[in-house]
Amino acid sequence: MLKRLLFAAVAALFLAIQFNIGSVNAVELDESIRTVKANDQGEEVVLSLKQVKQGQRVFVDTCSYCHKNGVTKPNPNVNLGLTALAGAYPARDNIEGIVDYLKNPTTYDGERDIYEFHPNTTRSDLYPLMRNLTDDDLEAVAGHILIQPEVRGILWGGGKVYN
Repeated sequence: MLKRLLFAAVAALFLAIQFNIGSVNAVELDESIRTVKANDQGEEVVLSLKQVKQGQRVFVDTCSYCHKNGVTKPNPNVNLGLTALAGAYPARDNIEGIVDYLKNPTTYDGERDIYEFHPNTTRSDLYPLMRNLTDDDLEAVAGHILIQPEVRGILWGGGKVYN
C-alpha cells in the first residue's frame, strides 16, 4: 500500500514538473522570438502560439526523420540554420521561401528541380506524409524552422552566427 502511494506521489510530482516546464516554454516565446521574415522583401510576420505549436507538431511528425535538430541527413553540408537558408537561391530564410521549397524543391543553387528526391507536395507518392499538409501546415512548419535558431541557438543546425 505504501509502495503504491509513494509511486502515485512521484508520478504526480513528475506530471506537475512537466506541466510547469511546458508553461515556461510557452511564456518564453515572446513576440520578438515569434517575429520572422515573411518574404524576400523583408516583410515580417508574428507567429501565433497556435502556429508555433502546429509547426512543431508538423515538423516532428513529418520532417524530423531527415532534419532532426535542423541537420540535413542526406546532405550534412546544408542545414536548416538561418545562414544556410539565406545562402540558398532563391533565399529560404523566410516563410514564402520555405513554403515554395516544400512545394517545389530545387538544389541549393536553384539550378535543378529535385522533386523526385526531396519530399514535397507536388509528388506526395515519394513521401506520403506530405500529401495531407495544408498551406497552413507548411507556413507553420516554416515558422518553426525560422524560430529555432532563437529558441535553440547553436543546437539548431549550425545555429546563429555571432559577430
